[in-house]
Amino acid sequence: MPGKPRATRPQPRIAAADAAEIAQLMQALASPVRVQILGELQHGPSSVGELAELLDLSQPALSNQLRLLRNLRLVATERHGRHVHYSLHDEHVAELLTQSLRHQRHD
Repeated sequence: MPGKPRATRPQPRIAAADAAEIAQLMQALASPVRVQILGELQHGPSSVGELAELLDLSQPALSNQLRLLRNLRLVATERHGRHVHYSLHDEHVAELLTQSLRHQRHD
């Protein structure tokens, strides 16, 4: 006697691998300093020295934060002679910041 067809288990709407990467991104954004860095870069490219002065951070501390943001593809780099300028990786990062700020300010 054939049994009932086994119900297929629904797949999660967000795959485990995607969820892990999104969680890593959210962890990066859990740092107020990193959010401030991204906020400054939203207004245009800057060098480490410019960002360090603006955010009152040491260049080594800032470089560590920028390395993490670069590894997560939140910022991009462009070399200008001996200087490296950082910018947002793409418009999606800017939109993520804009939406986060709107959410935070919403009553």
